[in-house]
Formats: sequence, structure tokens, C-alpha cells
Amino acid sequence: MDLPSLAVILQAALTPDTEQRKAAEESLKQLQYTPQHLVRLLQIIVDGGCDMAIRQFASIHFKNFVAKNWSPIDPDEQQKVLPTDKELVRQHILTYITQVPPLLRAQLGECLKTIIHADYPEQWPSLLQWVKHNLQGQQVYGALFVLRILSRKYEFKSDEERTPVYLIVEETFPYLLNIFSRLVQIVNPPLEIADLIKLICKIFWSSIYLEIPKQLFDPNVFNAWMVLFLTILERPVPVEGQPVDPDQRKVWGWWKVKKWTVHILNRLYTRFGDLKLQKPENKAFAQIFQKNYAGKILECHLNLLNVIRVGGYLPDRVINLILQYLSNSISKNSMYQLLQPQLDVVLFEIIFPLMCFNDNDQMLWKEDPHEYVRKGYDIIEDLYSPRTAAMDFVSELVRKRGKENLQKFIQFIVQIFRRYDEAPAEYKQYRQKDGALLAIGALCDKLKQTEPYKSELEPMLVQHVFPEFSSPAGHLRAKAAWVAGQYAHINFSDQNNFRKALHSVVSGLCDSELPVRVDSVFALRSFIEACKDLGEIRPILPRLLDEFFKLMNEVENEDLVFTLETIVDKFGEEMAPYALGLCQNLAAAFWKCIDSADADDDEVDDSGALAAVGCLRAISTILESVSRLPDYFLKIEPTLLPIMRRMLTSDGQEVYEEVLEIVSYQTFFAPTISLEMWSLWPLMMESLSEWAIDFFPNILVPLDNFISRSTTHFLTCKDPDYQQSLWHMLSSIMADKNMEDSDIEPAPKLIQVVFQNCKGQVDHWVEPYLTITLERLRRTEKPYLKCLLMKVIADALYYNAPLTLSVLHKLGVATEVFNLWFQMLQEVKKSGMKANFKREHDKKVCCLGLTSLLALPGDQLPVEAFARVFTATLDLLVAYKDQVAEAAKEEENADDDDMEGGFQTDDDEEDEDGSDRDMGVEAEDGDEADSLKLQKLAAQALASGLAQHAEQRRIEIEKEKMEKAAAGTNATFNSTASFGWNFTGISHHTLFLNLRPLMKVH
Repeated sequence: MDLPSLAVILQAALTPDTEQRKAAEESLKQLQYTPQHLVRLLQIIVDGGCDMAIRQFASIHFKNFVAKNWSPIDPDEQQKVLPTDKELVRQHILTYITQVPPLLRAQLGECLKTIIHADYPEQWPSLLQWVKHNLQGQQVYGALFVLRILSRKYEFKSDEERTPVYLIVEETFPYLLNIFSRLVQIVNPPLEIADLIKLICKIFWSSIYLEIPKQLFDPNVFNAWMVLFLTILERPVPVEGQPVDPDQRKVWGWWKVKKWTVHILNRLYTRFGDLKLQKPENKAFAQIFQKNYAGKILECHLNLLNVIRVGGYLPDRVINLILQYLSNSISKNSMYQLLQPQLDVVLFEIIFPLMCFNDNDQMLWKEDPHEYVRKGYDIIEDLYSPRTAAMDFVSELVRKRGKENLQKFIQFIVQIFRRYDEAPAEYKQYRQKDGALLAIGALCDKLKQTEPYKSELEPMLVQHVFPEFSSPAGHLRAKAAWVAGQYAHINFSDQNNFRKALHSVVSGLCDSELPVRVDSVFALRSFIEACKDLGEIRPILPRLLDEFFKLMNEVENEDLVFTLETIVDKFGEEMAPYALGLCQNLAAAFWKCIDSADADDDEVDDSGALAAVGCLRAISTILESVSRLPDYFLKIEPTLLPIMRRMLTSDGQEVYEEVLEIVSYQTFFAPTISLEMWSLWPLMMESLSEWAIDFFPNILVPLDNFISRSTTHFLTCKDPDYQQSLWHMLSSIMADKNMEDSDIEPAPKLIQVVFQNCKGQVDHWVEPYLTITLERLRRTEKPYLKCLLMKVIADALYYNAPLTLSVLHKLGVATEVFNLWFQMLQEVKKSGMKANFKREHDKKVCCLGLTSLLALPGDQLPVEAFARVFTATLDLLVAYKDQVAEAAKEEENADDDDMEGGFQTDDDEEDEDGSDRDMGVEAEDGDEADSLKLQKLAAQALASGLAQHAEQRRIEIEKEKMEKAAAGTNATFNSTASFGWNFTGISHHTLFLNLRPLMKVH
């Protein structure tokens, strides 16, 4: 297709006419894989005679196609872009990128980034030479633009992946240095020069981010760069041309140059200029940096800060970075000595004013309180905030140099408090008081530990903080709540003071100003955690919850939900009357967060996403609090089902783990699992097969609950066929050679769940499940997975020993399997500890499997096999008894952190050989009733003399085994010799219980 025809189609794709637009989009879809289509799009993008809207649409279409199809993620996927087209694009895009306006250049830059990441250096070795050539010619901007993208490819790479960057530095940095030097020498430079210097700074930043290239270790070369950076740092930013609008001003070219210069010098100082952090081979560089440059940078930074002291302008990000440099200088003696003469000016005339409420805060408070709240609790904002950097500086100063500075700073704060108290209402310095309160809150950890301040905290709160709960200035009411929360955990000598603060914070929930209400909620969490007498809160609990949900309807903030979690956790089952209402409100808040995110997919709202997660976490906390009241789960289920149904699809990837936790609670604690809950099974299976394999350990929990708590439905329902769907999923995962051992660990656990809960009802699944288990076992390397797979065989024996043994014989692996099993049971580490089957539950399962063999008719196993089974069982029982005793001893001195109901949380200890998130049958159950039954049966068995009889028989068998071994007999499980004792008719479970006393004999 020629260019004019393609332009017509692109124009039609922009029309408001729906049918015409759809037809054009379909045409573009048909054309996208045709030869030279990409090249023609490039030509339209660069064609100055073409309408800008068409060029922009072409650039977006081009960018999206390149991102999706240039380099397929799957290496086996067929290449959709012809090699000849790729070569033409690579040839032209470098030239075109400098010819288009900035709006289009941004799109082509993204394309170039995709191509460089995929093709350089293997498919595009000439790229570096193009850059080098153009750095010496007329296309300097284009060369710098491309070099920036190229250098970014290696910015965060590990050492072994950064090798290409050293060649890039070697080939281009001499030219960059020369260009940089010429640019810095220009008198009255235009704004375009700032763009070039900014690109050089970004290239330098990417090249030194993780490691300094060896070329820069040359003192002369490094000094040349540093002279230029220091020149930029010292030189005032041109006054002429600065935008008036604050948002445009901070991104103005020359301020961006200043920011990147400070950024680079900070990075060099904190990562490479600190002697304590350096690798031995880099220590010489650190010494040179400290001696020649660190102090000079500090001097320049102090001069820059002085600008804001006298009312000048510095962008927030520049202030933040400079204060970071100063904070890092405090701990270094040589740097602190340079800082000390100016420290009082810095601390009291620069740092403290930055901590005070200012004009921008006031404007935001009045015009957009929601944005004020968001900025105040946004971690990302903290990275750029001068106020946060000022607080960090003060905290670091009193932590590292407290003897010289803490008393001085506190006296300064006390003077502010005194002047504020003495001034008439119309002359009170509310903003200074705000900064003083912020300082007191920021230093809470230090003041709580240091006398004499530690003893004076309560009087300080009563005299200077609590009165501001009724301040006419809303920001002081908010700050009072925040500071009170910081000190809620101190020991109040007068509990009336604690009570007064608590009620003031609660009253703040009804304040007319949104930020006050939000700060009060956060402070309330600390008071609830510190509250020793819940009777203080219990009468106002309904009011608290009501105010909470009013606020949640106004603000999407995860910290609100954290406070609610604290309340639920603190009151436990007392929350039962409110559980349904809480879940309904949280569900409504969750849908609000989701709907607002769906309304604008292009704009990432982290606070909304975090708030949505917080709502689900709070719901889980509520479900846990009523876990002993199963009927509540049936009442709550209709509220939560819509969330579970939608969020168990790909729509819920961001909250999938939290939703699965809710499903786990509902399927475990409800009296029965409803048919509506069973409708979630297919959704989990579909997600698992398509994208959710990383969540397999989490999905295991509800699947276990479905099978073990609603076994009849699992076995009898045919539409859908749950057994069949489970088989398809497990067989696919177990057979996938691309999956790591750790990825499939939940699969054998689910097979165990089936065998343990469906005894006598799934005979037709024994051979298929054993087959996939054995196939995976042959290629498994991870010891933990080997144990899991071997436990599947043990559970199959427990399910039906004759059937399982016949399947193993049929597959010709009986000898191989049992030899491996016994080898694993005997394997020990260097420490002497057993290498496999380390948990109590592992030993139980192995014992049940092995004792199932003892119940077989005597003609099915040889005496030698019996001897090995019997000996292994005895060893396991002894080890199990010792482990139980050891656990009981440890439990006496430790709180029981296990989650009620038998399934473990993410805080549980990991197995040494792999992630162990077991639940249901995999849990260390140890139920009291079972333990008592075991003890009773064991006592009966001991009284009957079975223990002594068995021990005597064991000795005889061992003797026979040794004699046969000496005669060279190789006993195998394929033999059909007489078994010896005939245990026909004896339950394998009863036999296992009766063998427990042998632990004492052994």
C-alpha cells in the first residue's frame, strides 16, 4: 500500500463515525504484518506535510506494534516482523528521531528503547559506531538522545550483565566530556543547551548507578568531570525565561540540570565516596573523593540552601537531595567539622522553617483537602518532600550527634512553645507551633529513651499538645492528634491524661476538616494498641465504626483500614454483632476503589489500589475474629461472593492473594460449603491454568478445604466434574518440564488430600495419579519435592495398599520406589540430622504408608521386605516421639502463633528445603482427642505384650536378614515368598497405633 492510501486509513481511524472508524481499524489490523508496513508508518510519522493528528496516531500505532511484536516473549513463537523490515527500521529510526517534534520523539524513543533492549549488541552492532560518529558531527542531540536510551539498558544490570557498558563508556565518554566542556563555557546559553547538558548528566548517571566504570578511575579523567559538575552546581540558574507557574518552573530545563547534577554528586558520595561502604579495590577512589570533592560539594550545597533562607527559589526535589547529602555528612567527622560552623543557621533558619506549615499547605488544605491527605501519606511523595528530608536531617543529627545538638534543639522548640503560649490569640504563630509539634513527633523515639526528656513527656503533652485539640487552626488540631498518637504508648502516670487524649482523638473523627479526621483515625490506632482497659472504648465502639465508614466513603487510604483491623483484632469475638455490617461496608468501599480504578485505566492510582487491598485484609481480620462462630460465615457469604467471583478472574490479579484468603476462611469455618461457594472452584482452576501459577500455594488452601470438608459433593457432582478438572490441572502441572520443582509443590499435596479424604471411592484415580507422580519423581532434583512425591505413594498405600502395590508392580517400579524411599529415610546431613521427612506430619504419613504394607496377606511380601518395613517404621516412630517431646518442651516457653483451624500463614517458618505452606492434612494437627486415643491404644497394646513380641520378632528378622546378606541374597519387593507373620484382617491403622509402644522398647 502506498503512503497516501495508508494516510487515508489512519485519518479514518480518527473519525468520530463508529462504523468508519471500526473499518479503518480492521484495515490496519490486516495491514500490520505486511512487508514494509512499519517502514511506511515511519515515513508518515516524519512527513512534515502530513496532518499532525495523523502523524501522532501513526506514532502511537507504531509504538504499540513494536512493543508487542518486535521481540516475542516466547522464543518458540514465530517472528511477526520480517528481518528486512527490522533492518530498514533500524536504519531510519535513528535519523528520523531528531527530525520530529518532541511529542512524536517521545513515541519513537519508546520504540527505540524496545529495539535496543531486544537487538543490541547482537543484532545491531553498528549502533555504537553510529552514536560515536554523530557525537563528532552535526547530530549531537540525536546521538545523545540515543546514547541515553542505550545506557539505560544497563543502569540496573548486575556486574556480569554490565560488560557492554564498559565498551560504551570507553568509546563515547571522551567525546561526551569534550561536548560537556564546550557547553559549560557558553556565555548566556539558550535553553537548548540545558537539554543537551541534561542528557549528558542522565547518561553519566546510568553509567555509574551501580558501579563506576574503570575509565573513570583515572584521576585526571574523573577530575575533569567533577570540575564540570561543580561548575554547574555553583553557577546560578538564569533568571531570564523562568516560568511563573510553579509546576512548570520546577521542570524548567536549567532547574532539571541542577537537579541531575545534585543527584549525580549525591550518588557518588553515598555509594562510592564512603570508606566504610567500599569494596577493597575501590577504597583508593573513596579516599580521593573524600579528600578532594566531598567538602567542596557540601560548601556548594550550603550556598544553594542559603537561597531559600533569604526567600529565593529552589525546587522541592533539589532541596530534598541537598538535605540527603547533609544527613549523610553528619556521621563523618571530617564532613561534620565543615558543617558545624554553619549548623545553627542550617538547623534553625533553614531546616526548621521547612518543617512548618506553609502557604502551599494552606492553599491545598483549603482548595483540595483530599489531595492534602494523599500527599501527606504517600510514600512516593516523601522521596521528593523537603519537609520529610528536613525531619530526617533532625532525626539523624540527634541520633549521631545528640550530645551536642539534642538539648540545643529541644530548647529551641521549648522557646517556640513558650512564645506561642504567651502571645495573644491574634498574634499566635500557628505555623511555627505546627513545625515544633512536627519536630517533637519526629523525635519521639529519641525522646522516649533519653533523660531528662523521657520523664517530662507526659507534662509536655498535657501542656503543649492536648490544648491544640481545640485550636482554631485546623492544621494544629490535626498535628495534635498525630503527635498524641506518636506518644500513646508511653507510661502515663495519670491515666486521666491518657483517657483525655483518647477521647480528644475520638472527637477528632467528627471534625469539620477532612485532614483532622484522617489524622485522628491514624492516631486512634496507636491508642487502641496501647489501651489497657478496653472499657474505655467499648461504649463508643458503634460510634467509632460509624465514623470510620463515613470517612472511608470520602478517602481511599489503606491506613484507615489498618486502624479498623487493629480494632477488630483487639476486640476479637466482641466484634461479632458488627461483623456483617463491617463486611458490608468494607465490600462497598472495596467496590468504590475498584470502580474508580476502572474509570481511568490510564492513570495509576496507587492509593486506591492499596485501599482496595486494605479492605480485603480487614475483611479477613473480621472473618478470623468470628472464626468460632460458624453461623456468621453463612450470613456474610452473600456480601462477599460477588467480590470472590469477580476477583478470582484475571480482573483480580492485583488482589488475588487477599481474595484467596477470604475464600479459605469461608470454606474452612462455615458450617458447610454451599453450592454458591463451589461455583468458585472452576474460576480458580481456570486462573491456575492460564496465569495464576504463582498463587498455587494460596489456591491449595481452599481446594484442600473443598475436598476435605465437602467430600461427598466433590465425589458425586458431575456437572461440573470436579474430579476430572482436578486431574487435568494436576497432570498438566506435574508434566510441565518448564516448571521448577518449587512451582509444583502444591500439586502432590492435593493428590494427598484426595487419597486421605476419599478412601475407597477413587480407586480409578490411583494408577493415573501414581503414574504422574513417578514420572515427576524421576526428574526431580529438589529434596523437598522428592519427599512430597514419596508421601503421595505413602498416602496411596494408606488409601489401598494391595491396589497401590499392584500398580507399582504393573509399572515395574516397585523395587526402585521402595529402595529410594528407604534410602531417603536413612539419609542424614553432616550435622547428623535427618535430611528428609523432617516434620511430624511427614513421619506420620510415612508410618501410615509403611504400616499399610504390614496388613497385607503374607504371600505378598517377602520376609526381607517385612524386615525393612518394620525397621523403618520403628525408626520413624522413635523419631516422631522425640520430635513431639521436643515440640512440647518448646511450646511451654513460647506463645502458640499457629492460625486456628489448621492452615498456616505466611509468617510460618519455611522448610529448610523449600517453601512449606501446608494446610489441612499437611498441618501439624496433633488434636487433643487423637493424642488421647493414641495414648490409650498404646497402653492397651503394651499391656497385651505385643510390644515385647514384636521386638523379639524384629530381632529374629534382623538376624535372618544379616544371614541372607552374607549369603549374597538380594531381597526385592517383587518376590512372592512367604511374608512370615500373617496380619490378614488386621487394620493397618490399628496396627500403627499398636506399634506406638515400641518406641519405648526401642
